[in-house]
Amino acid sequence: MGLVWVGGVGLHTLVCMETTRILAIRHGETDWNVASRIQGQIDIELNPQGQWQAQQVARALAEEEIHAVYASDLSRAHATAQQIATLHGLPVQTTPALRERHYGVFESQIWDDIQQAHPQDAARWRDRDPDWTPANGGESLVMLQQRVRQVLHDIASLHRGQQIALVTHGGVLDIWYRLATGQDLQVARTWGLRNTAINRLLWTPQGVQLVGWADERHLDQGTREETSA
Repeated sequence: MGLVWVGGVGLHTLVCMETTRILAIRHGETDWNVASRIQGQIDIELNPQGQWQAQQVARALAEEEIHAVYASDLSRAHATAQQIATLHGLPVQTTPALRERHYGVFESQIWDDIQQAHPQDAARWRDRDPDWTPANGGESLVMLQQRVRQVLHDIASLHRGQQIALVTHGGVLDIWYRLATGQDLQVARTWGLRNTAINRLLWTPQGVQLVGWADERHLDQGTREETSA
């Protein structure tokens, strides 16, 4: 099929003008990641390995055209994003809407303790009950999905025809992957959410599509799988 022209502008060009290319990246490693301790929205800094990972992902993206860098306002995401932004001469624009899921009373705990002290909650969490809401201000999966779908739309719609970097958390990336691939909230995860892996999405006003996921070629050491975000 040949290129279709509309009012002197190619249809392909019109599509590109409506598309935002997204580099979706999880923050670097923290000590709480190593300990499998639930971080949620507690502000935990990168550890030395996480700082190294942030430097590596920034170098891997140094030759790419990036028009804007956004991050969660939690320091582990902001510090990772800062490495990318610096190499492109850009500021980091932060928003709490890119934060990890709020795990309420379970933040700062480890999974084994949660299972022992709160077996019913642990079972609903493990089964990915979309309506289970952690006590003390936590978010259900449905609430998280609504938040991160909206922030993706709000940011991407400002950058049509451009490529942007969004540095965030494992739970957010998990939802974006599900949105891009049509996976239900309760489907068991089989895709990686590793620290500073490069994930690529395409956004249009009609939705989000998956281009590539879990690119770790910039890392010559193992990266830690997402267990607590």
